[in-house]
Order: sequence, then structure tokens, then C-alpha cells
Amino acid sequence: MRLLVLFSLTLNFLFHGAHTASFTFTNNCLYTVWPATLKGNGPQLSTTGFELPSKATRSLAVPAPFSGRFWARTQCFNNTASGKFTCKTGDCASGQIACNGAGGVPPISLVEFTLAPNNGQDFYDVSLVDGFNLPVSVSPQGGSGNNCTTTTCTGNVNTICPSELSVRGSDGNVVACKSACEYFNQPQYCCTGRYGTPDTCKPTNFSMIFKEKCPQAYSYAYDDKSSTFSCTGGANYAITFCP
Repeated sequence: MRLLVLFSLTLNFLFHGAHTASFTFTNNCLYTVWPATLKGNGPQLSTTGFELPSKATRSLAVPAPFSGRFWARTQCFNNTASGKFTCKTGDCASGQIACNGAGGVPPISLVEFTLAPNNGQDFYDVSLVDGFNLPVSVSPQGGSGNNCTTTTCTGNVNTICPSELSVRGSDGNVVACKSACEYFNQPQYCCTGRYGTPDTCKPTNFSMIFKEKCPQAYSYAYDDKSSTFSCTGGANYAITFCP
């Protein structure tokens, strides 16, 4: 399961001589997005949320060891009635552009990372386990290994999202697609209870909708074989929204 991979390097956090990776965020969408960051282990980053206009780029320094996730919020605005910053998709409910340690509200397309110290083995993936709001890719810059390659979700799941899973904007268009786990809250979709192992939790008709559009991304919790990527040697990473 991907969480075991993402946090498998926790004991290595005791070592010193950490590498600092450069993460470059690029917005290829035709609209502004608001990227957000959430750390699991490691230092707090210099920002937990920022505005990124269409075609703009911004880089962040991420010291290793680090584990965490990144995502983009869409259709954000300052609510004049409440005085709070809110987003239609990916909102972290902080009321500000900075998420300040709060996670994103599903459905969201997630990028997940574990960076190793001392130029060790990093792990990364694109996950649609919490649903989908926009296409995204991760490309390593440098590093080595047979699985040190770009992972991408270029397909727009919103165009084929079942009606019961669809989140619609004010214009009626689908702006995000919920996971079956979020919508039905049943063990067979959430890989819980008697479905809590790789042998018992299998792809469903709903998860296959996500997999069809984004074959390299996690479509359900135990989708490890085709969806986990790794680099050794202190790579930098490019995260692109709407690649």
C-alpha cells in the first residue's frame, strides 16, 4: 500500500547530511490555480499555499528527509460575506491562501512524495484515491534508477465522471470527480475491514474509470505496481498542472 512506501523512510530521518531538492510548479491550465503543500514528516516548507496564474512557474526548496503531498485548488475567491478565502475544489478550509497544515478537501488530484536523506531513494506518485480535480504530472530532473521517470495523469476524468460522483460548478460543468470510497463509504471501495489487504481489495468499476484516463496514477489504495516511482541520487522535481 502506498502509505507504507511513503513513510518507509521514517527511521532514516535520524541521519544527517540532507539533500535539498528543488520543486518547480508550473501551471499549464488556462486558468489560475492555487497550489497547496502538506508535510507528513520533515520540515515545514516556506509556503503552504500560493497563487499560480496560467503559464506561471514557481520553485520551492524542499529539504530531505521529507514526506508530504501537493495539490492544486481551483475556482478560489475571497468571500466578501465571511472574509474568508475559499475554493470550489481542493479547499483546505483554512480561510486563507496558506493552508497552514490543513489537508485538502476531496476530491483532489494528489502528488505524494517521500524524499530520502543523503541522496538516497526518493518515492513519488500521482494519486486519485481521493478523487480528481485536474490533470497533473511529476517529472524528475536528474537522479537515476529504472523507475526514475515521469508519472503523469493527463486525462480529464471530469469528462467521464459518473453523475453520482460528479461535483459541479456554478455553471453546471463538472469540476471534480469523487472517489467511490468518498461517495459510497463502503469497505469494498475504501479497502477497509475485510477488504483491507491487497488480496481482498481489487479494482472496481469506479476505480477503473480513473485508471482508464490516468493509467500511471493510483486509482485505489493498493494500486502500487503501476503507480509508485522512485529516484536515487538527489533528483529535483517538476510538478505540472494540466500537463
